[in-house]
Amino acid sequence: MTDLTTTYLGLNLKNPLVASASPLSEKVETAKKLEEAGIAAIVMYSLFEEQIINESLELDHYLSQGTETFQEAMSYLPDTGKYTLSPDIYIDTLQKLKKAVNIPVIGSLNGVSTGGWIKYARKMEDAGADALELNIYYLPTDDNLTSAELEESYVALVHDIRRSVKFPIAVKLSPFFTSLPNMARRLVEAGANGLVLFNRFYQPDLDLETLEVCPNLVLSNSNELRLPLRWIAMLHGRVHADLALTSGVHTTEDVLKAMMAGANVAMMASELLKKGPSRVAEILAGLENWMVEHEYESIKQMQGSMSQKSVAEPAAFERANYMKVLSSFSHIR
Repeated sequence: MTDLTTTYLGLNLKNPLVASASPLSEKVETAKKLEEAGIAAIVMYSLFEEQIINESLELDHYLSQGTETFQEAMSYLPDTGKYTLSPDIYIDTLQKLKKAVNIPVIGSLNGVSTGGWIKYARKMEDAGADALELNIYYLPTDDNLTSAELEESYVALVHDIRRSVKFPIAVKLSPFFTSLPNMARRLVEAGANGLVLFNRFYQPDLDLETLEVCPNLVLSNSNELRLPLRWIAMLHGRVHADLALTSGVHTTEDVLKAMMAGANVAMMASELLKKGPSRVAEILAGLENWMVEHEYESIKQMQGSMSQKSVAEPAAFERANYMKVLSSFSHIR
């Protein structure tokens, strides 16, 4: 019998499909449908730092250096939708999800400074969350803030929260680091049990008729898999942490690629938002059929089998392959 089980953040999961942070976790009914369809775990939608600031007015690190910085902090996100809700409502939703489903529920904090994060990390742990995902989303606009200072703030954040809670912590990263492997290692040394690659930055658009800046949410597609796939393959076996691939997971083939690159789990949101929870069962059926056809007995058997350290041509993941790819392209006349 095909074994789809995997482990992530010390959790034993029935398969590698995880619902990533999104509106999917806002309603208990949707979470139950995801569980019935076969999802192995759910990451809750994020509790944003701005919500915590609004409630507690306790600022820390860069956010505590004067009223000008305070005003900038308050302008990170538009004050709309569920982001105006009290953080305590988030904790209440977490408790309801834990009572409704029998699969792991992972809390999510989104921000960059310590501030009230420790308080709410503890509250999530007390509410029964099985783990915590730190979704680091910061857009540096101050030209006096160096990359080294910003990276150090990330490391300090992970270190401070690690000292304050016992449950596992994963850090959700962006790909925009000068040396991603070094940053990954530093975060793991600071206490991260897992790394989630990558955060999707939702870019604003410009309305040429109204001359306004417009929030613009574009769901992912499978083409976006390649960036996290490459870095998962390069980090597998090099950092002592579990790896989650997110962004671009839509099909059975996407999940298989994630596993072979070295991911512990493949996280989905866009595909489920578009097609509903039943899509989980379809992908899992395809996963099992492919494994039977290709004589794989378990997910663990394939994990990391096409990582950089395992393939015949490791340079294919590096710069050397850049010239090879470009030279193979034939111009259409």
